[in-house]
Amino acid sequence: MDDSNIEVTQMSIADLENIKDVLQSEFDDFWNYNIFKNELTNIFSKYVVAKQYNTIVGFAGMQIILDEATIMNIVTKATKRNSGIASKMLEKLIDIAKDCNLKSITLEVNENNTAAINLYKKYNFKQVGLRRKYYKNQDSAVLMTVELI
Repeated sequence: MDDSNIEVTQMSIADLENIKDVLQSEFDDFWNYNIFKNELTNIFSKYVVAKQYNTIVGFAGMQIILDEATIMNIVTKATKRNSGIASKMLEKLIDIAKDCNLKSITLEVNENNTAAINLYKKYNFKQVGLRRKYYKNQDSAVLMTVELI
């Protein structure tokens, strides 16, 4: 596990520009650049970026709705997975949510993504529901929530 020298900070448009050309190939094909740019300029969205030796190795974000947050994504660079980076980003999102006095954080995760489910359980997220055939009309989404207050 090489999570040495990982710094998690607020994500900027400059950070997005930095990974624009490798967003699809190195991080997963789930959002395009324009959707991501809109998220970064949304006042209700909070995004963080993980850097190792000034190289972006992950990003994560959530949207705030009233007194709750919904995690939109936690993505680690494919070559850096299973090294504790996602944990550091999740911890930062939880800290931000607490700083904003939010009551809870909710997310959805693919039922087959055991690594992610185990990560969320480590931070006391509990399964609260299931959306059947949510992903590409095949895999179900597990809904998980953690209470902060």
